[in-house]
Amino acid sequence: MGGYDQSLTLGRAIGPPGYRYIGVSRPGYLGTSIKMGKKPEAQADLHAALLDKLNIVDVIVMAISGGGPSALHFSHRHSKRCRKLILCSTVAGPTKQEIPLSFYLMTMLARVKPLMKYLQKKTKQNIERSLSRLIKNQELLQKTLENEEVMQLFKVILIGSFDNIDKRIQGTKNDIRISNTCSYPLQDIDLPALIIHGTHDPLLPFEQNGKRLASEISNAHLYALQDGGHSAIFSHNKQVRKAVAEFVQCEC
Repeated sequence: MGGYDQSLTLGRAIGPPGYRYIGVSRPGYLGTSIKMGKKPEAQADLHAALLDKLNIVDVIVMAISGGGPSALHFSHRHSKRCRKLILCSTVAGPTKQEIPLSFYLMTMLARVKPLMKYLQKKTKQNIERSLSRLIKNQELLQKTLENEEVMQLFKVILIGSFDNIDKRIQGTKNDIRISNTCSYPLQDIDLPALIIHGTHDPLLPFEQNGKRLASEISNAHLYALQDGGHSAIFSHNKQVRKAVAEFVQCEC
C-alpha cells in the first residue's frame, strides 16, 4: 500500500545516513495517476523524467517489494543513471500470488473514511498482533518487538497505510498484476547489485526470486536473511542496514 510517504520511511529503515533520499509515488499511488504508467517499463521512464526535473544525473536505486519491477527496468533502460541497485524482497519473474479475501474487502470499503479511521485505531492499539502475522518465528518476533527504533518505523508504515488508503488501491492492484505476469531483462543488467531476500519469504519464495536475481544479474551479490519472511528488513534490520551501508560505500 505504498506511496512517497512509505518510500521515505523504508529508505530510512535500510539506508545509511549522509545521503539524500528521494521517495516516489509510482502510478496508482498518492498523487500519481495510474494512467501515467501501468507497465514497469513506463514507470522506469517516469523515474528518469523525475531525475531530469530535479537536475540529478545519477542515483543509487533502492527498491523494496513492489518497487522491484520498475527498479529492474530502470537499471536496464537507464543504466548510465543507475550507479548501483539494491533489491529487498523483490520479484524476479512471473509469480502467482493468491490475493487474500481481506484485500477485496478493503478495496470495497476503502472510501468509507470513518471505518478506515476505526480500523487504523484498532491496528494502532495492537501492533504486536499485526507484526506476528508477518514474522512467524517467535524468537525473531520478540527481538523485533524489543527494538524501539525498528518498531517506530514499522508503526509509521503500518499505521500510515490507512491514510488515504483509497488513493493506494489502484497501485496495489497494478503491482499484483505486474508480479503475476511480467518478466525482466535480468541477464542484460550489468551493474553492481545487492540482493537482500529472506529465506522463508511466503509471498516471493527465496529460490524463485532472491536466488534467481543473484544468479542471473551478472554483477550481483546475494545477502540471504536466514528464516526471514517478506518483512525481513524489519526482523533482520541490523543485518540489512550493515549490508546496505557496506555496499553503497564500497568501490565496486
